[in-house]
Amino acid sequence: MVLGLLFVTVFVLSDAVAMKKQAYFNRTAYLPCHPTKAQNMSLSELVVFWQDQKKSVLYEHYFGREKLDNVNAKYLNRTSFDGENWTLGLHNVQIKDMGLYDCFIQKKTPKGSIILQQTYTELSVVANFSDPKIEVQYKDRNSGINLTCSSQQGFPKPTKMYVWIANSTNEYSDEMLISQDNVTELFSVSINLSIPFPDDVWSVTAVCVLETESMTTSSTPQDIVLPRSESNEDERKSWIAAVITALIFFTLVLVYLINRYKRKQERPGIS
Repeated sequence: MVLGLLFVTVFVLSDAVAMKKQAYFNRTAYLPCHPTKAQNMSLSELVVFWQDQKKSVLYEHYFGREKLDNVNAKYLNRTSFDGENWTLGLHNVQIKDMGLYDCFIQKKTPKGSIILQQTYTELSVVANFSDPKIEVQYKDRNSGINLTCSSQQGFPKPTKMYVWIANSTNEYSDEMLISQDNVTELFSVSINLSIPFPDDVWSVTAVCVLETESMTTSSTPQDIVLPRSESNEDERKSWIAAVITALIFFTLVLVYLINRYKRKQERPGIS
């Protein structure tokens, strides 16, 4: 039956305008079928079926009952038909389900079956990336902050990733390192950055931002505190040691002077 409709399908598509539908990964996509020319007809008088761009049948409603004979194995137990709204639900949507879908409404006549109507749908699939995460590898006044920002399991491919330093207008970015899972086809992304530490401050707040065509997400603000450098610690210790030495010297001199004064007072006077 499907092969027999191939020529007709191509002919109808030449003037068809696809409706655009979007679904979330692992959720349900809804593929409509508009029965404009069959709105006064019962499903028991019609054959309604959906097929993908490879002409594989997703679902068939055959004169009032579900028919599985022509359904492709990859769609078995993944669909549900809403007869009131003439809509097919495709469950557990994957990235590989993106593409074009057709719904056909056929009517049986004495001369054979004819196509009353066709609905053409373009399905896209999105998956929300995880909230970006900042990992600090190193931080130093002279070398700056070395960090990695990463996010996983999203679709489509991200367009931009950067780190923003709070209380400033500075954005830092680098080439995105993008990988794709061979099974789910979802993307993971990261950037490695070396950011200079602002002068005269000892802590900053960093936020990692990820942008895609359809969404923007950011990390939890992370406080990065700069440790005191060894040179500063040495100067501080030297200063403390100098103060202690001075206090000890002053104390010894004071004790010497007090003792000298006491000895002078204890000498017998001249008569």
